Amino acid sequence: MALLKVKFNQKKRVKLAQGLWLMNWFSVFAGILVFSMGLFLKIELRKRSEVMDNSESHFVPNSLILMGILSCAFNGFAGKICYDSLDPTKFAKWKPFLKPYLALCFFFNILIFFVALICFLMRGSLESTLSQGLKNGMKFYRDTDTPGRCFMKKTIDMLQIEFKCCGNNGFKDWFEIQWISNRYLDFSSKEVKDRIKSNVDGRYLVDGVPFSCCNPSSPRPCIQYQVTNNSAHYSYDYQTEELNLWNRGCREALLHYYSSMMSSMGAVVLLVWLFEVSVMVGLRLLQTSLESIANPEDPECESEGWILENSLKDSLKSALESLKKIGKFNQVEAGAEGAEGEEGGKTPAITTVS
Repeated sequence: MALLKVKFNQKKRVKLAQGLWLMNWFSVFAGILVFSMGLFLKIELRKRSEVMDNSESHFVPNSLILMGILSCAFNGFAGKICYDSLDPTKFAKWKPFLKPYLALCFFFNILIFFVALICFLMRGSLESTLSQGLKNGMKFYRDTDTPGRCFMKKTIDMLQIEFKCCGNNGFKDWFEIQWISNRYLDFSSKEVKDRIKSNVDGRYLVDGVPFSCCNPSSPRPCIQYQVTNNSAHYSYDYQTEELNLWNRGCREALLHYYSSMMSSMGAVVLLVWLFEVSVMVGLRLLQTSLESIANPEDPECESEGWILENSLKDSLKSALESLKKIGKFNQVEAGAEGAEGEEGGKTPAITTVS
């Protein structure tokens, strides 16, 4: 028994073809939207590539760009088929291409669904990428005179100001690295010498943070040095002063920014996938309804359309049997080639008559 069998007359076939033509062009615009989202996400990731550890995060935007291009191509082609379906004589030239095209559409829809899932599941990979990238970027903050790293201070400062964050996981991350360049340290000062000597690695570590960690909403001037020394400042307790420095780490801020963006894009791609599936189903009904016309010379006669010629269970069985036949055919061919090789390797016997 055929799956989703529907009866059509000429009027219904024409309406289906016209509706599918319109839906395909909507899908082309949806493809342009997916392409634009991928391009936008790629630009946003490029902006902060210096604080990202690897390029794995670009898999999502690259996939969106590819899906957008393929969607425009597939749906533009399908729109042409639906337009020609209004005329049975024009439709005849598309008959050999429809089954392969529908098979490609099936795999294309699987890819779209996979890309939508990836948009929701990339959070873990993105989190590790940002964590390691920010950690490395903070180490290079002081290298303002080193070629290739001189821009890192500006990048980190602009990042902390824009996203209202401080450090990797929090402002205390700055206490563990030397973020002040040696160029601005007075090595004749006893305080500087003592701090360097007290550190095993010979680094100048302070309980201070860059100016970009300061919260402008704080009612008091920003305290960015001796942050943990309550006695160094009047009426100050660093454990309760929540408005002086940004408490949120930049990893969390960036992760929230990109994750929410990817989740929104994933939702849009899922909607596009549902639309593409409906277009594919409609195109399959149109194809079968046109091919099942009993009398091609009488276009007004009724016909039947279906999704699968047999039930889902029978269709899966026939598909598996076809795959098995193909496998057996390849084995037979390989066996025949081996037999020919053995025969070719034999030398004919020569009989001598005395």
